[in-house]
Amino acid sequence: MVKLSIIAPLVYIVVLVGTLAVFSFLYRKRKANKAASLEPWFGPHYSRDIYLTLLHQENPKVPDSILKAALVRRATEDVRRVVTIRQAKSSLQQLLQRGSIGDDLWTRFTAAEAEIDEELKDVAMEANGFGSEWSASIFQTANEIVQATRIRERAAEVAEQAAAERAWWNEKRERASRELLGENNSDEDGVLVESSGPRGAARSGTTTQRKGKNAT
Repeated sequence: MVKLSIIAPLVYIVVLVGTLAVFSFLYRKRKANKAASLEPWFGPHYSRDIYLTLLHQENPKVPDSILKAALVRRATEDVRRVVTIRQAKSSLQQLLQRGSIGDDLWTRFTAAEAEIDEELKDVAMEANGFGSEWSASIFQTANEIVQATRIRERAAEVAEQAAAERAWWNEKRERASRELLGENNSDEDGVLVESSGPRGAARSGTTTQRKGKNAT
């Protein structure tokens, strides 16, 4: 009887723990499948694909200088994605707390964040293959490239906006000039009409006076 009283709780605990383990496994598997079926946060990583293609090319073998350049391009794209994730994370967290976005969007974001972390580790490992100190500077170089690209893009946007505003002001100035010239022409016509009025009246009076004298 004592053995039964001890075995029963143990069996209950084993069954409970087993049930929780099965439930946890199925839940994580379902969550992973759902995350895999969602649309990725970022598009295809072409820079990574190009680097891996060049890295595994055997005949002819790609020189290290080209591989390094391709790896820098890959790191530049990674830095750009890291900046995008950092800028969006705080806003998405606030929206998630308010219930403005669904869990699917947050799952996509966290999956992209985990993917970019693994990507950065992979790039650092590849850089160590070319030089032990290059992994410390490759991301700095990539960040400088990203900043320079953003400055050029911003300068192009400002130049385009300035050209559009200049065209708008030129059109507005021409329209105002045409309207001003139209008002001046109207004023001149009014002056001509007014000046012709007294002359006509004077001529009419003179004609009347001449007719009176002739009658006398």
